[in-house]
Amino acid sequence: MKKEKAIVVFSGGQDSTTCLFWALEQFTDVSVLIFDYGQRHKNEIKVAKSIAAEAGVRAKVIDLQVLSQLNANALTNPTIAIEEGQEGELPNTFVPGRNHLFLSFAAVVAKDLGAKHIITGVCETDFSGYPDCRDVFVKSLNITLNLAMNEQFVIHTPLMWLNKEETWAMADQLGKLRFIREKTLTCYEGVIGDGCGRCPACKLRMNGLQAYLQKGEASV
Repeated sequence: MKKEKAIVVFSGGQDSTTCLFWALEQFTDVSVLIFDYGQRHKNEIKVAKSIAAEAGVRAKVIDLQVLSQLNANALTNPTIAIEEGQEGELPNTFVPGRNHLFLSFAAVVAKDLGAKHIITGVCETDFSGYPDCRDVFVKSLNITLNLAMNEQFVIHTPLMWLNKEETWAMADQLGKLRFIREKTLTCYEGVIGDGCGRCPACKLRMNGLQAYLQKGEASV
């Protein structure tokens, strides 16, 4: 285990919670950064804080609600119905600049804490085409942040090349499959655990879980 500090960009969803438990295996001093960006369900922040408390890590909430004022999208405007992208277009749940800002703020906080490691749950395998979930974006921003702040941050993306089935397998390997299934909030409609079963996030999550469970390798 590395005796270094790490910060996890944290939402309380399946991916970031898996990353949190991954980070706790890798580093001795882990904290999480939660963003209030005017998201559709404030319950997300409550769930994230609760998981952080149960995991025994420090949690800091950053007010980034200005993000909801810059672009009309279904994640920050509850009056917009959630729709999947058609004919190669991005779904209307894409929040422009979100991961760019999250990671940039995380770097500022990391510098203040003396942390060199930043963990995010972005993924290029099972994603909705969001450009700020791509490996090339993360690597580019990592270089930019190091140049801008004269630091040697390392942005870790443990899930980058995993599909949802493989992400559930990682959760199981960490001994946290049941915890993540029952206590995280991934659903666009704000339903904890297995979610509403209808929104794109729930379908992706459940399809991956069922694929993993059908292999008969799950510990629970």
